[in-house]
Amino acid sequence: MKKIFLVTLALISACSFAQEKFDYMDVFQLEWISDPQISPCGQKIIYVRNYNDVMTDQGYSNLWIINFDGTDNRPLTTGNHNDLSPRWSPDGKRVLYKSNKDGSLQLYLRWLDNGSEAKLTNSKISPGTIVWSPDGKLIAFDSFVEESDPPLVSLPSPPEGARWASPPKYIDRMNYRYDGAGYLKEGNNQLFILSVDGGTPYQVTSGKFNHDGDFCWTSDSKFILVSANRHDDHEFDPLNYEIYEVNVQDKSIKALTSRQGPDFNPAVSPDGKLIAYTGFDDRYQAYQLTNLYVMNRDGSSPRQVIKSLDRDVINIKWSSNNKGIYFQYDDKGNTWIAYADLKGNVTKLTDNVGGGSLDRPYEGGSFTVSVNGRFAFTCSSTDRPSDLASGSIGTSEIKLLTAVNDDLFIHKKPGKAEELWYSSSFDKRNIQGWILYPPDFDASKKYPLILEIHGGPLANYGLRFSVEMQLYAANDYVVLYTNPRGSTSYGEEFGNLIHLNYPGQDYDDLMSGVDAIIAKGFIDDKNLFVTGGSGGGILSAWIVGHTSRFKAAVVAKPIVNWYSCVLYSDSPGLFYKYWFPAFPWDNPEHYMNRSPITYVKYVKTPTMILTGENDYRTPIAEIEQYYEALKLNKVETAMVRIQDASHDIAARPSNEINKVKFTLGWFDKFKNQ
Repeated sequence: MKKIFLVTLALISACSFAQEKFDYMDVFQLEWISDPQISPCGQKIIYVRNYNDVMTDQGYSNLWIINFDGTDNRPLTTGNHNDLSPRWSPDGKRVLYKSNKDGSLQLYLRWLDNGSEAKLTNSKISPGTIVWSPDGKLIAFDSFVEESDPPLVSLPSPPEGARWASPPKYIDRMNYRYDGAGYLKEGNNQLFILSVDGGTPYQVTSGKFNHDGDFCWTSDSKFILVSANRHDDHEFDPLNYEIYEVNVQDKSIKALTSRQGPDFNPAVSPDGKLIAYTGFDDRYQAYQLTNLYVMNRDGSSPRQVIKSLDRDVINIKWSSNNKGIYFQYDDKGNTWIAYADLKGNVTKLTDNVGGGSLDRPYEGGSFTVSVNGRFAFTCSSTDRPSDLASGSIGTSEIKLLTAVNDDLFIHKKPGKAEELWYSSSFDKRNIQGWILYPPDFDASKKYPLILEIHGGPLANYGLRFSVEMQLYAANDYVVLYTNPRGSTSYGEEFGNLIHLNYPGQDYDDLMSGVDAIIAKGFIDDKNLFVTGGSGGGILSAWIVGHTSRFKAAVVAKPIVNWYSCVLYSDSPGLFYKYWFPAFPWDNPEHYMNRSPITYVKYVKTPTMILTGENDYRTPIAEIEQYYEALKLNKVETAMVRIQDASHDIAARPSNEINKVKFTLGWFDKFKNQ
């Protein structure tokens, strides 16, 4: 980790340094803040400080603590391991957290007055989410419990010293592998409780159901409310989560909701009378707004709180007076913290919440609120990863508490971003985008352009930091990134313009963005390039099958054949039901009409395709199909297989560098030809 004294460099004037461009190895110098937790009294904030290690090619994290006014910023933990998920005790005297400092992820309890610490767990059970009981006596957490059915056959054992092949894998579940986790062991996620004095965790849920949603305690510390899909057909109806009440004494479980559709994120009011939660009535659309609801403690009288926002509500937290709920939402590529009273009146508190990812400028970040209305949150901008900021209810003042990358950017010059609105050629809708300029941009010159397309597609870009785009800009490319139809943060109607129509007119939105930036006069229209990952990879492949205006393309982790991908992706019960009108064998024409492979015969653009070797979201067979199709059509192409990578290529810092290096290498190869 960076030495603590380096932060003092922020006090030195930037003019003392010759500023250089952001470089590949700078990825290992970046730090970012996540998961801030404010003390119950609002005096102190504990947060997670993340960094990359160049020797192990891994990301690590430690816990830091700071006063609300920004003074006395210091580490609570140190070392090349992962300390995460800090949670204050209800009395504010202790902090619970997870750490793998002894090799496996375990629970630790730390006393803040003297720094003493206890390891609460020491077993194969690795905790997931952790939640204190309101009385401060118990801890609830979820963890995977391995449990298998009797084997179908009994295999003979090899003789002593023999070297037989590994036994076959017998699979009879629909969901048998998941991106990032690989092939799944048999078993399910269950809830446990544990005394703060340690001991043996006590399992309170069971059955062949995953209790993998959010959960909370009731105010009397006698029940846990958990979001889970315990329906018999849960594999075939994957979003139908209910909120269940779990009695921690007798393990009895009762459903509090029953509608068709997901009910998530339960939160009990401090007086114990109401439950707030999020969800929607499932209409089997690609995009459905997540709304805010409250119901009585017994599950009766559910009602929607906010009806006029037309934005997704996430990360809900009750106010201490029981009169309203704090929440987070995205609007036009910007993430806000807001407050809603129980009549649905919304008050904005602050924006520029960010920090969900480093690779590309996606939505994300989090916030925390104390009982006296003080709050802390992760904030981000295009030229810095996430830092810690704070504010108070009733005032508009926001204070930046950390500047963890000033030691780097005091001598680095990042690209600057500018908002761009333009009209789509398809229906004249207003589309929002951003231009990222090279650090030494000169409007009198002509620059090559990279159109970078976000994934999802139900996601959004914004004025947030991006390693990939900053590296593109540092190599003297202008970068255009936009939120075409189907993006979130513009309402349900806009998001559903791609329902049963993806890809579709989002192509027109993107091409109109290219036209709009060319019209500004500083783009070399003979050097246009396009790339994107996941959903952006789908659209990149779609684009080269519908136009030859781009000099070269890099299609990253795409789906090129919907018929095949919905059957071997890691969400087989989801894609066909929400993104298509029927099973692929019942309507193959629709699937193939939306598949870039159908239009490969029209591709003339030199196209590199790139995917992680262990990607189970958009499996590598997708690019293998596309690669051979391009080869057979004699289109200049190359296939890049990122090793030790899942769909989240950026999980390893070196792979983030590899992705950008190969992308720019391909573009540079064809630039000015």
